[in-house]
Amino acid sequence: MQQPKEIRSAKGKLGILLPGMGAVGTTFIAGCLLARRGLAPPVGSLTQMGTIRLGKRTDNRTPLIKEFLPLASLDDLVFGGWDLFPDNAFQAATTAEVLSTEHLSLVKDELEAIKPMPAVFFPEYVKRLRGENVKPGNNKWELAEAVREDIRRFKKDNNLDRAVAVWCGSTEVHHEVADVHTSIAKFEAGLKNSDPGISPSMIYAYACLMEDVGYCNGAPNLTVDTPAIQELAKRNLPISGKDFKTGQTLMKTVIAPGLRQRMLGIRGWFSTNILGNRDGEVLDDPDSFKSKEVSKLGVLETILQPELHPTLYGNMYHKVRIEYYPPRGDQKEGWDNLDIFGWLGYPMQIKIDFLCRDSILAAPIVLDLALFTDLAQRAGMSGIQEWLSFYYKSPMTAPGLYPENDLFVQGMKLKNVLRWMKGEELITHVGMEYYD
Repeated sequence: MQQPKEIRSAKGKLGILLPGMGAVGTTFIAGCLLARRGLAPPVGSLTQMGTIRLGKRTDNRTPLIKEFLPLASLDDLVFGGWDLFPDNAFQAATTAEVLSTEHLSLVKDELEAIKPMPAVFFPEYVKRLRGENVKPGNNKWELAEAVREDIRRFKKDNNLDRAVAVWCGSTEVHHEVADVHTSIAKFEAGLKNSDPGISPSMIYAYACLMEDVGYCNGAPNLTVDTPAIQELAKRNLPISGKDFKTGQTLMKTVIAPGLRQRMLGIRGWFSTNILGNRDGEVLDDPDSFKSKEVSKLGVLETILQPELHPTLYGNMYHKVRIEYYPPRGDQKEGWDNLDIFGWLGYPMQIKIDFLCRDSILAAPIVLDLALFTDLAQRAGMSGIQEWLSFYYKSPMTAPGLYPENDLFVQGMKLKNVLRWMKGEELITHVGMEYYD
């Protein structure tokens, strides 16, 4: 990928399209509306609150990221999307019970004006939900064309200059890449034949890219990580994925690098969650859980690299469970038990109990991905955006390249890409010049 010669201005309105306007989507929208009116802080958002060091430590150049780069302003964001249920954003946010009545009442009128477009839905892909606001269509090609028309109308009605999409919908059942996913020609033929291997999320990704809308995959679904969609994206649009890194996996990508850096061994890592929102209900289905399990299990292997350190990690037992528990709602709880060992093999334990709010952690990720993807579009950066791995459990990479899951390496990579985009010196943290 070549260094951008120019980053086009962020002037005008940016549309953010969400396939899925449930707890995560409405928490994101309401939070942006509150933040841009100064009614609540956008905590957790790197684009809004993060800084970036430029040059040497002695230069004292540490601007806000949003001042260093031409990011879209919160004031210029326009929100839209699709959902299985017809509730407007205020009704959906109220049902989700993530945000307080006090917060929602402050932006009620704006939320009520945001109504979901009918969704693409195949019950065999999300078995625990039933669609009430679903597009009709004789085949999957017609559904893709209907989504494309939705996008065109959304852009026109809102006088948008550009748009990006971030998947905030449910986890689909686990699928592997099949022949229909191997090229655009085969994929489009599959749409016309309603190939069962084409999921709703793939239809959204295809439609968005065909309408010049960059796409971020916030779930573990097989979507933009298929050769066909990547072929389409390489023409001129950024894509990234997959699966927002929010609660338990965020903790793993913080703790596991520390243990490896200190060369402390791990005999076992047991993880379990209780979750009561719509996501928890969907993941109660074994086929949907399989998609999530694959995403969660891969994190430790690439951080610890047991093939390089067999004595420390070669026999580690890693188990992940998610339990649907309705009384907890969106307030997920993740328990981790680590059986570790140190000097001379003596055993120790670490126990973590993370009482988190799933959508509160996901909402700033949606914002950052939307703004950074828009930035990449304006910089002419197409195809897989590995530098956005910071936000994902199962990061996409070039074929044959293992993903980097260490959160600290991911953060360094992200900021170095931002420096690279602007022609600034990359930060290596060697620092020997201070001691000449």
